[in-house]
Amino acid sequence: MRQVVLVVVCAITTLASTSFAQATMRITADRGGRIIDYAERFIRARASGEQVIIDGACLSACTLVVGMLPRDKVCATPRAVLGFHAAWRPTARGGRRASAPATRAMMDVYPANLREWIDHRGGLTPRMIFLRGRELAAIVPTCGTVAGTAGTAHASTMLRPDSSRANVEAQQPQ
Repeated sequence: MRQVVLVVVCAITTLASTSFAQATMRITADRGGRIIDYAERFIRARASGEQVIIDGACLSACTLVVGMLPRDKVCATPRAVLGFHAAWRPTARGGRRASAPATRAMMDVYPANLREWIDHRGGLTPRMIFLRGRELAAIVPTCGTVAGTAGTAHASTMLRPDSSRANVEAQQPQ
């Protein structure tokens, strides 16, 4: 678990701001997954200058996008909802065990205003808490107010190999 914390923190602090071909990723129904998979995906998105539109559910590890990409590269539509809970790892018997180091690593990635919002709701626990509407708009820019949020050509992409749990579309700029 210590590796996850180190990878996430090191990757965020050492990213180059080089911009390559810019595409748009649209998150519409993502239930999350392994933190490391999302950290790697968002590191690549940041390095390429990719724009991310949250247009539906972005839950669990998917929410790292808010802290890993620059504020001007992430926006949320009125349909967006972010869901947060404590990180966990599977047990030998198929259950779940809370992971304090991974939970701390996630909190360290989030911007201060999001950490404050989470803290005011009791922190990250096994219970999912949801951020949407005006509260979300106070933390994540609303799409249309951030440059580069428009695009129409669609191409499929995945945040992680388990495509049955993610619904993400990429858009190429016109």
